[in-house]
Amino acid sequence: MLEWIEGIHYYYNEAGLIVLTEKFHLQRGYCCGNGCKHCPYDYKNVPEPRRSNLLKNRQKSSEN
Repeated sequence: MLEWIEGIHYYYNEAGLIVLTEKFHLQRGYCCGNGCKHCPYDYKNVPEPRRSNLLKNRQKSSEN
């Protein structure tokens, strides 16, 4: 994996935690199953019922 670049592969949220970007996930090439905020794989490896809840919340966020 390439060296992570802030603003490209990750950023810090309000709580000071690292959030991985969609670009990072696409370069990795698969869903890790952790329910990452910017998962481009529709949470494929996240177990139910969490997967459905994450997808529902993502849809609500995109409507606002």
